[in-house]
Amino acid sequence: MVTVEKQAKQQERMVALGILEQDLDEHFIRGSGSGGQKINKTSSCVQLIHHPSGIEIRCQKTRSQADNRYWARHELCEKIEEQLLGEQSAKQQAFEKVRRQKRRRSRRAKAKMLDGKTKQGDKKKMRGRVRPEE
Repeated sequence: MVTVEKQAKQQERMVALGILEQDLDEHFIRGSGSGGQKINKTSSCVQLIHHPSGIEIRCQKTRSQADNRYWARHELCEKIEEQLLGEQSAKQQAFEKVRRQKRRRSRRAKAKMLDGKTKQGDKKKMRGRVRPEE
């Protein structure tokens, strides 16, 4: 369930991104996928079209139509933010982070890493049990 505070925050975010309610075309359609008789009878899936950008969102995350309205607008904000910010968007940053993690390390980086491990190992070797002198 979506709280009033979350909806208010979302409205602020939409205003900040320049998304107006009158630019949105909202339809409630029957969802697809599993769910049987319930999903074939209820129109809880939300189709949201933002005319200025031409972005179309279909949301069927929950069984509640009201919650799906919230999530459709959330996804719309994410997509528009991605368009506006490009490289600085959260999604793009996460993608770049994974790309950097998968990249092969250079010889110098490997050597530096191994050198650090060797120093740490030497430090730990010095932590042996103290034996009384005989």
